[in-house]
Amino acid sequence: MWPDLLRALALVLVIEGLMPFLAPERWREMMLRLSNVDGRSLRVFGGVLIGLGAVLLQFIH
Repeated sequence: MWPDLLRALALVLVIEGLMPFLAPERWREMMLRLSNVDGRSLRVFGGVLIGLGAVLLQFIH
């Protein structure tokens, strides 16, 4: 189980690093816009992403 978890974490790091690597200025603009979004909206968005990820994992597994 630990190797799979580490692989998943490594994949997340690769995916998260793509935008700053490929389009750093657009990524910076997006981060600035996100800093103006209220906390509740970010929390809801994060919850939706967690839910979608969990459903996707179930389909894959």
